[in-house]
Amino acid sequence: MSAIFRHFRVWGAAVAFGLAVLLAPAVWAADADQGGTFLTAFPDNDIYQVSVFGDDFAQGLLQGLMSAFGNDARLNIQKQVTPISGIAMLNFDSKVAALEKSIASQPFNIAIVMTGQDDRISIKGADGKRVPVGSEAWMIEYTRRIDRLMRAFKTRSAAVYWVGLPNMARSDANELAQRINDAIRERAYLNGFKYIDSYQGFTDENGAYSAYGPDLDGAIRLLRLRDGVNFTVAGNRKLAHFVEKELRPDLLQAKASRNIPLLGAEAEQAKINPGNAVTTPAPSSPVAQGKQGESKVPIVRTKGLDVSSASSGSGDQKEDDGKIVLRVIGSNGREETQTVPIARPAIPAAVVALMARREASGQRGDLLVDQIAGGLTLMSSISPAGNRDRGRLAPTQAPYFRLLVKGERLQPKPGRADDLAWPPKPDTTSEAKPTENSPRG
Repeated sequence: MSAIFRHFRVWGAAVAFGLAVLLAPAVWAADADQGGTFLTAFPDNDIYQVSVFGDDFAQGLLQGLMSAFGNDARLNIQKQVTPISGIAMLNFDSKVAALEKSIASQPFNIAIVMTGQDDRISIKGADGKRVPVGSEAWMIEYTRRIDRLMRAFKTRSAAVYWVGLPNMARSDANELAQRINDAIRERAYLNGFKYIDSYQGFTDENGAYSAYGPDLDGAIRLLRLRDGVNFTVAGNRKLAHFVEKELRPDLLQAKASRNIPLLGAEAEQAKINPGNAVTTPAPSSPVAQGKQGESKVPIVRTKGLDVSSASSGSGDQKEDDGKIVLRVIGSNGREETQTVPIARPAIPAAVVALMARREASGQRGDLLVDQIAGGLTLMSSISPAGNRDRGRLAPTQAPYFRLLVKGERLQPKPGRADDLAWPPKPDTTSEAKPTENSPRG
């Protein structure tokens, strides 16, 4: 009986492994395309077009980016900044209209935005009265305007890096900058953008403002101008460094995802993997037509997968057989090998298209990785947006976002270890265990 059970267990493990091998390429392709790469893997001519948007902060940031990526052939950075300034001013609507025209007129894959330098002014409310700077009503209106700017960028399938405000010399301006950063961080999170924190990079060892600080080589340099707001040349280079820290890994990840099966079209895969592709004529060409006018079916071999594509665009995968060899300990205590055949059924094109479906660029969620017992890796994805399930909390109210992004202290559950209230309150939830003195049913 034990031998039968052992063989059954081996057979079940083999089948599960075979299914994982069968479905893993398509799942990996879908995951990498939908949420694994923040940048598109196949830009036009393999060059990313980069545009910088913003105010005087963005002007200095552009100079720093030119110094950081000047020799990088993968990027083509526009030499001029598309202006966005005065979000708190009266003519905000006209500024948004001008921005939408600029976004529609220029092609770009990457947008880098930094604004907020001139926003320390009161906002005129709907009733015509001025709303004091930094008040609750001012922050509500300012957040609404930031969100409207971000929605203008969402009309393009581009990766957006939104840089927050740095620390300021004046205490009142510094406090407002932190509140503005909170609004930008939250809206960037909900819109699928990346928020770049520049505030912490220019503080001293006590977290206070300092005009001097280490540059990229570690030498102490003058980083801020006398106005306590703008940057020197060395400061702008350090400011661009925080964008560079996010952008370079995204470029590497996008390049690595180009080799994932089913990610790109046949022409793209043939360009990236010329050794794995069979050159075939287009289905509409005369060479591809048979004697009786029927199209020949070209087969493109990519990473061991036979993807058939006729002129009708079937894309079906043929059935295939394989085998795996398992090493087990026999009843005599010796190591034995067992060969398990794995049958891969035919996969319809609809299933392939579903698994490799491409969505708009942007993050699907934050991936949490942890090692557990047995040498296994546990991965969990936390989706920031796009959750259409009703009855759930909004993303900004989720404990993950409130604790790790906004830094709030969550209210402890009564009776839990982190509940320091005295005298302790009884746990009235359904999960509470009965105490010794409580009546038992």
